[in-house]
Amino acid sequence: MKNQHTTHLIQLSLATLFISTSGALGKHIDMPTPVVIWWRSILGALFLFTFCRYKKFDLKIYSKKDASSIIISALLMGGHWIFYFYALKLSNVAIGMLSLFTYPIITALLEPFFIKIKFEPIYILLSLMVLFGIYILAPEFNLESTHVQGVLFGLLSAICYALRNIMSKKLISMYNGTHIMFYQVSVLTLVLLPTLFFMDTSNVTTQFPYIITLALITTAVGHTMLVNSLKHFSVSTASIISSIQPIFGIIIAFLFLNEIPTLNTFFGGSLILATVIIESVRSRKG
Repeated sequence: MKNQHTTHLIQLSLATLFISTSGALGKHIDMPTPVVIWWRSILGALFLFTFCRYKKFDLKIYSKKDASSIIISALLMGGHWIFYFYALKLSNVAIGMLSLFTYPIITALLEPFFIKIKFEPIYILLSLMVLFGIYILAPEFNLESTHVQGVLFGLLSAICYALRNIMSKKLISMYNGTHIMFYQVSVLTLVLLPTLFFMDTSNVTTQFPYIITLALITTAVGHTMLVNSLKHFSVSTASIISSIQPIFGIIIAFLFLNEIPTLNTFFGGSLILATVIIESVRSRKG
């Protein structure tokens, strides 16, 4: 069992590494955010559909209730992506990613309301740690500050992401993770299609290599692996363990965008990411 647990942790860590590329890519791609998300969705859908056909996965949806859950979870994922990319544009990769990664604690607080799982009091302590970390990231609450705006968009993204993962957890018992992810990005492709008619898409050709990387590595591979990990971990545990993502993201941003984190980012981020170590140890004991 311990060997299997280690294997599942490695797979979740790989998913986290792939998803970490979203920070630098979201900051770097020079196109309107909804248009970027549309391209991310349609290319991700094509990659996932090809994979499903190759693996001969059944893409049938079994009930109207499941279809409704997939649509709602897709809209939540779209909200998560759009708010997150705005957070990256307004601040920087470090602040955008660290603000988003309040979602593990938000998940832990919300999960007992949606899934029959016992609420654990330690999450109150972890929540306080995260809140203090957020305070260090943005100590002066001034809405005119782009850094504060970035933190707020990151928090909105975190709420959407937590709810999307909880809904995906309820679907994963009946559907393959690739199956779920394919339908989620397909729904987003349809919902965001109108943005192509009133937003600037003129420089898509120069940005295409980065968009393909975002669609294939970050979305099709990374997010599918994350959804699949929900078979082996609770949403709260998977979320908290994957909070190592900002470290990967900050390193990638430093290497490719030359972004250097401030001391506030370092200390605030350290508090938020301390929850990873605590929950990783706890989940292994479980």
